[in-house]
Amino acid sequence: MNSIEKRAIGSIGGIFALRMIGLFMIVPVFSVYGSNYAHATPFLIGLAVGIYGLGQAIFQIPMSMAADKFPRKPMIFFGLLLFAIGGIVAATATDIYGVIIGRALAGSGAVSGVMMALLADVTREQQRTKAMATMGLTIATSIMLSFALGPMMVASVGMSGLFWLTAGFAVLAMLLLLLVPTPVRVLKHNLDNKSIGAQLKEVLAIADLNRLHFGIFALHLTMTAIFVIVPHQLGEVLGLELRQQGLVYLPLLFVGFAIAIPFIIIAEKKQKMRQVFLSAIAVMVAALLSLTVGSQYGIGLILGLGLYFIGFNLLEATIPSWISKKAPVANKATAMGINSSSQFLGAFFGGALGGMLLNQGVMLSWGLLGGVMALALLLILPIAQPPYLTSTTMAIPKQADLSAWSQQVMGVDGVDEVVVMPKDGVAYLKLDKQKLTDNSRQLLSQLNQTKLDI
Repeated sequence: MNSIEKRAIGSIGGIFALRMIGLFMIVPVFSVYGSNYAHATPFLIGLAVGIYGLGQAIFQIPMSMAADKFPRKPMIFFGLLLFAIGGIVAATATDIYGVIIGRALAGSGAVSGVMMALLADVTREQQRTKAMATMGLTIATSIMLSFALGPMMVASVGMSGLFWLTAGFAVLAMLLLLLVPTPVRVLKHNLDNKSIGAQLKEVLAIADLNRLHFGIFALHLTMTAIFVIVPHQLGEVLGLELRQQGLVYLPLLFVGFAIAIPFIIIAEKKQKMRQVFLSAIAVMVAALLSLTVGSQYGIGLILGLGLYFIGFNLLEATIPSWISKKAPVANKATAMGINSSSQFLGAFFGGALGGMLLNQGVMLSWGLLGGVMALALLLILPIAQPPYLTSTTMAIPKQADLSAWSQQVMGVDGVDEVVVMPKDGVAYLKLDKQKLTDNSRQLLSQLNQTKLDI
C-alpha cells in the first residue's frame, strides 16, 4: 500500500471505530439497565437498541445516492454531526421514549455507505480487498471492544455517561475526517443527467448485489439479537456479572480473527471469494444450530459463539470488497448505501426481535436465528464470483490542465474510472485488462510521461 492508501485506511478506520464503539457500548448493557427508564418494557428496550438501525436503513440510500452526485466528505461530516446530536438527546433523556428518539436521530446520520465509497475511491483495485477487510475487521474489533467496555464502564458512568461518550466520539470522528484524502472522480458517464429512479433501478437490477444485501441484513439481524439475549445467558449459565462478560467476548474475537484472516487472503489471492463467503454463512448456521441444543452448557455456549464470530468476521470483511467490485462505477456509493441500509435494517429488526425473545426459551431463540441464516444461505447460493479488475497509479504532470488531462485518461480504452487527488499529485486508474490494447498502454504511458507497467 502507498502512503495515501495507508492514511485513508487509518483515518476512515478510526471514524468507523469511534462510531461503532459509541453505538455498541449500549447494546450489551441496555437490556439490563434500560429497565431503569420510565415506561420501559422488554419490547421498548429492544426497540431502543434497534431503532438506530431503522434510521440508518431509511437514510442510507438517499444520502449515498447524493454522494454519487456531490462530494462525499461534506456529507460524512453532516452525518457525524447528527450522530453527535442524537447522543446528546439520549444522554439527557429521562424515559425510554427519549432514548428511542435520540437513537433514531443518531441513526439518521447514515454515512457508512458513503465512507465505504470514499475508501474505494482512494484505494487501488488490487488493494481494495485488503482495505475493505481492514474496515470489516476494524468494525468487528470495535463491536467486540464496545461489548467489553460497555459493561465495565456503565456501573461508574451510568447509561447517560455512555451516551455522552457517544457524542464525544462523534466529535473526534469529525476531526479525523480532516485527514482523509479528498479525491475528484472522473467518470465515463455523466450521472448528473440520470434521475434518482434510474440511478436506483440500475443498482437494484443486479441480482448478485441483492444477494449481498440480504446477506448483510441477516448477519446484523442475528448479531444484534444475539447481544440482546446473550448477556442474560452468560449470567445464568456461567454466573458472570455484566462487567465480567467482556472477558468472554474479547478472547473469542481474537481467536475468530486468527482463523478468519487466512481465509480472507485466500478469497482474494486465489480468487475464491464465493467459496469462502458461502462457507462463512454455513459456519454461522452451524454455530446457531449448535447453540440451539448446547447453549444451556458453558462449553456449548462458548464454542457456539466462537464459531459465530469466525463467520461474522469473514462476512464483514468480504461483503464491502465484493460490493465495490460488482457495483457500477458511477453508482458505487448508491450500491454501498443500499448495502448499509440493509445492514442497519437488520440491526433494527434484530434489536426488536431480541427484545421479544428475552422471555422465550433459548431453543426457540437460537433456532429462529439459525433459520434466518439458513434462509440467507439458500438465497445467496446462486451468487457468481465477483469480477477481478486491477488498478494503477499515475503521476499528474505538474503543468497539466487537470480537467483536460483527466478526461484524456478517461477516454483511453480499458480505463473504467479515474480518481484524481490533486493535493497528492497522483491519480488512480481502474482498469479492465481484457479491454486494454497496446495502443491504450502507449497512450497511458504518454499521459504519465513515463512508461507504465500494466
